[in-house]
Amino acid sequence: MKVIVVGCTHAGTAAVEQILKKHPETDVTVYEREDNIAFLSCGIALYLGRIVNHLEDMFYADPTTLEGYGAKVHMKHNVLKIDSKNKKIIVQNLETQEIIEDTYDKLIMSTGSEVGIPPIGGMDNPRVLLCKSYDEAKRIYESALNYPSIAIVGAGYVGVELAESYANTVHEVTLIQSRDQILNNYVDDGLSETIIEKLKEHDVKVRLGERVSEIEDGDQLTIRTKAGNTYKADLVIVCTGFFANTDLLRGQVQMDGYGAIIVNDYMQTSNPDIYGAGDSCVVKFNPTGELKYIPLATQAVRQGTLAGINVFGDIRKYMGTQATTGMEIFGYTLAETGLTLKKALANGMNADCVIFHDYYRPIYMPTTDMLTIYLIYDKDTRKVLGAQLFSKHEIAQSANAISICIQNENTIDDLAFVDMLFQPNYDNPFNYLNLVAQQAIDKEDDEN
Repeated sequence: MKVIVVGCTHAGTAAVEQILKKHPETDVTVYEREDNIAFLSCGIALYLGRIVNHLEDMFYADPTTLEGYGAKVHMKHNVLKIDSKNKKIIVQNLETQEIIEDTYDKLIMSTGSEVGIPPIGGMDNPRVLLCKSYDEAKRIYESALNYPSIAIVGAGYVGVELAESYANTVHEVTLIQSRDQILNNYVDDGLSETIIEKLKEHDVKVRLGERVSEIEDGDQLTIRTKAGNTYKADLVIVCTGFFANTDLLRGQVQMDGYGAIIVNDYMQTSNPDIYGAGDSCVVKFNPTGELKYIPLATQAVRQGTLAGINVFGDIRKYMGTQATTGMEIFGYTLAETGLTLKKALANGMNADCVIFHDYYRPIYMPTTDMLTIYLIYDKDTRKVLGAQLFSKHEIAQSANAISICIQNENTIDDLAFVDMLFQPNYDNPFNYLNLVAQQAIDKEDDEN
């Protein structure tokens, strides 16, 4: 069987490795338009903040890795057209400009995502940069060396992480967000306010409810917002989200309203010979059961691996996702999974939230840290819907535990008394996840 993989970052790399690990006799051909693969864009902030010294360390594979497995890897080859009816593709070699044609038995579409370019005047200014790829990260790093003041447009994960990195490298930072909170896809208002305070403590200027309309050139860039305000900066980095890179298959497979490819439980598109994986595809979001576009590296690796398994038949189902994420900011860990309260209510759920705020381990220990947990649950079914955790203590793995609860449709009653270890080095006789669930039970008992 001949398999062509179009695009090779996280999902494509995982698919190739899986195919050739289990079926080394398979003819696997990769077409990638860039000159690199497997770049961890989540590590850009680490590099900009001087935590990681070499941007090249953010590659966890290279073309020779895949060739070592037996794949034919064609870098700097841009796929111009996919003819799904005749199972062939048209490709251009970007170095020689040669046009070639290739055929496949099965196709894996892992073309990833592109940075969304908002309708802002002045986006073509060389001092207005985007942030996702290896080349973009290099430009940001080199540019920031010469400019003391930086404005970041967009306060999702990328924007907040960049704000922290530049605050830590003694830049003057302005973070501009069109919403009335930061990290609106990940945390509720209260935790947003907590993180904003941490940013302000490090001299980051946070501007909420400000939609940028234009960026004007000059000795300094002038950033104008629709609210009529202006801000000055030497460099502007735009981080306003991503969209699926799926034009090659438009009209040939089923997509959602945003252009992301719809796949079934086996990563198969509406065309049985084409599989999709990664940022080009939707995911099944378990807290609501809906198909959503949530571009995350974790999903790309899982979907790519599953595409590599299921290209040989319906073998292993996709479990869906809770969109579990985490970040470190000024020595604190933020981790979250599932729904925020705001999003649960917007989905028509009879949801509620309890907030746990206490030390993670006994106060008689030499040191301990405060921990804040937002636990969101359904009042009717009592199912756990989501959680947000924030502490100097490393609580990222606790978000993974809540993710399992949501995956398995556990209730607050399950979480309140599930067996968790007790040792004073780590927690209290009841772990803090037990305690926040017991708090939810108490709230429900009081109301009833």
